[in-house]
Amino acid sequence: MKIAIDAHAIGRHLTGNEVYVRSLLRGLVAVDRESNYLAYVSVPGAGDFVPAGITVKRVSNNPFVRLGFDLPRRLRSDRPDVVHVQFTGPILCTAPEVVSVHDVSFLEHTEYFTWERCLQLRLTVRRTVLRASRVLTGTEFARKSILRAYNVDPDKVVTVPIAANPSFRPIARERAQRDVLNRLKIDGPYILTVGDLQPRKNHIGLIHAFADLLRNQPQIRHKLVCAGKPTWFAPQVYDAARRSGIADRIVFTGFVEDGDLLSLYNACDCFIFPSYYEGFGIPILEAMACGRAVACSNTSSMPEVADGAGILFDPNSRAEIGRALSDILIDTGLRARLERLGLQRAPQFTWNRTAERTLGIYQDVVEEKKRTPETMPVPSMRQ
Repeated sequence: MKIAIDAHAIGRHLTGNEVYVRSLLRGLVAVDRESNYLAYVSVPGAGDFVPAGITVKRVSNNPFVRLGFDLPRRLRSDRPDVVHVQFTGPILCTAPEVVSVHDVSFLEHTEYFTWERCLQLRLTVRRTVLRASRVLTGTEFARKSILRAYNVDPDKVVTVPIAANPSFRPIARERAQRDVLNRLKIDGPYILTVGDLQPRKNHIGLIHAFADLLRNQPQIRHKLVCAGKPTWFAPQVYDAARRSGIADRIVFTGFVEDGDLLSLYNACDCFIFPSYYEGFGIPILEAMACGRAVACSNTSSMPEVADGAGILFDPNSRAEIGRALSDILIDTGLRARLERLGLQRAPQFTWNRTAERTLGIYQDVVEEKKRTPETMPVPSMRQ
């Protein structure tokens, strides 16, 4: 098979989307030595992150040019048997499509997006989902959300769990703490959260809960470290930190590469993920893989991912967030038990397994195309 993958997210610090495509490519070349792979990247140097053996081709970084001209042109020339995209496919596609849709928050929670971004996703994802041969997503929660949103055959939407990068693993705490101090200038004990500074990650609620915790339990000496790329919403998060009365105990690192993130996970005393909505929530598994105790929201996909290996709380409740933090920080026995459970939970997800499932779907799609060579998917006008 010749398999084309839209890898434009690589090198652009697009967090979850970039993690997904980079990890999937590594997994595919590990489990499949027979197929020919093409990766379409959009920024200089992105090819350095593509595994050896995959042909790398450039497309425009401008989404309108990439989707309207470059990708259709590449696909006509390269003639792949199947093309895999995330969320949005090219305007014209000459090959059967597989699309990964990690969540439909742009439909269910429009308040998390600028209106322009929300409108763009509502239009382009719908078109891609209705046209695609298969829709992949990481959790049963996300699969059910997609089926509620779009009028498609349920067999067409497939749950393929994803995983933490295998680079996330336990390392010596002393080494991690030293690295965090030297590279990021963070000293002393801290609580870690990871995610772009955007509304659905609930940084403001976490800041309020953390301030309450320190006022109620002044013996806690921890800082709150927020690792993630600033977005349009970042000024509101920074303002909440300034007004909290504990701004000196809150650290914003900005975007961090995986090497620094590995040290941040290993050096923290616990990891908290207070997001309102996730299609999967990879940071939960990353923290567990590093042997950290995890507390996360009890909404959307997060209970499915944590599955008893973390403390769950209502992200709308400052009291519940604070109580989860207090329990983990003060009860060393509980923290040790959560660390053990997380180390057992994280290995249940691997990118090789994800790649094997995804490769099987490519094969099914290609076989279906061979059986009906003159039939291309016709988008339904209903939703």
